[in-house]
Amino acid sequence: MPALTPVPPLPETTIPLDLVIPSGYEHYFDRGSDRRYYTRRAFEFRGEPVFLPLVHAFLDTCAATRDEEYRYLFDLLGTELATNAIKHSCSGLPGRTYTLKVDRSAEGLTLTCRDGGALDARRDGPGERSHLAAARFGERLTAEAGRGLALVDSIATAWGDNGHPSFRQVWFHLAYDLNGSSWPAA
Repeated sequence: MPALTPVPPLPETTIPLDLVIPSGYEHYFDRGSDRRYYTRRAFEFRGEPVFLPLVHAFLDTCAATRDEEYRYLFDLLGTELATNAIKHSCSGLPGRTYTLKVDRSAEGLTLTCRDGGALDARRDGPGERSHLAAARFGERLTAEAGRGLALVDSIATAWGDNGHPSFRQVWFHLAYDLNGSSWPAA
């Protein structure tokens, strides 16, 4: 049997953003845009890690009117939910997507991530719920699961999920004054 020749790494390429971002949605990814004032904004992302820079741009633009610290925290928590959707749900399978929705109020921003549901083949019935849980305080560094949610639990003002493993919606609220967050105490 002949020896296999290793495949050389593929070169990095740059593609025009208009192939990924539909016309009329460019301002969702441009913090300098004059269309920063909104009540609700949602975008469907492909479930691949290569699209996380777009997630960062989307989150930063949604929080563009806030100070740098707030934008950092909102991006940190939002990226955690997006990464969880890619790693732990059907949204990370080839060709699948997840949606990030931001609701803006006078008190703060609420981000909801709707993913493609649990990866395991078992699907709960319509009346059965299974809520996510953050790792407990003493186990946060060594826990097999829930470490990212522990970050969300600690920094977000409030968070939760809809309890439906087949179409999970995980959300967090981050108050503008960071009241209820452990961030100012850190």
